[in-house]
Amino acid sequence: MNNLKSLTILFVEDENSIRLALKRAISDEFKNFILARDGSEGLKKFQKYKPDIVITDIMMPILDGLEMSKEIKKISRDTPIVVLSAFDEKQRLMSAINIGIDKYLMKPIDTDELLDTLEHISKDILSLGDTIDLGNGYYFDKIARVLIKEGKTIPLTKKELLFISILVKNLGTYVLHEELKKYVWTNKNVSDAAIRTFVKRVRGKTDKNFIENIPGLGYKINLKI
Repeated sequence: MNNLKSLTILFVEDENSIRLALKRAISDEFKNFILARDGSEGLKKFQKYKPDIVITDIMMPILDGLEMSKEIKKISRDTPIVVLSAFDEKQRLMSAINIGIDKYLMKPIDTDELLDTLEHISKDILSLGDTIDLGNGYYFDKIARVLIKEGKTIPLTKKELLFISILVKNLGTYVLHEELKKYVWTNKNVSDAAIRTFVKRVRGKTDKNFIENIPGLGYKINLKI
């Protein structure tokens, strides 16, 4: 993961054991790995160190992760923020869409998944090329906006392309149903059943395991098929 060696990461987490454990597990992958114990300290360290990527928990004292993220986005709209969320925080996570959170991962933290996510974000930061490798022979051309497998373009409708585009933008993390409705469908009242039928058609054009989902929550591209 050579892209990560040039990055400064800010990790904001109020539980000391988790904060230190993640630092021990992955800090050597980065140029700098800065810790903060709550949103208030996280905001101060963001302003001081100007990290390339912020990773944050949601529930924290003084200033929670979403409020901190909102303030960070006011300072630097383009700084990627990865939110770590417990499943029972789903309702709070919905507001992250409007704040501009770039990615989110479900707890408990899977370090391999987190590193994969940061690697994909780093490619966007460093603007490495116009074609994104999705694994298993799939590529997405950001300029032509087409999905390619083994050199052949996969024919997609306008909505299918929008769907794939937002999943590519959020590689490694699930895109919430509410965000999909907002981005892909002008009718935000589209049912979850209609989305499932839509995804089934996309899977029919790719592979049945190309798109992964958590029922009732969201979808992501499966990078490990």
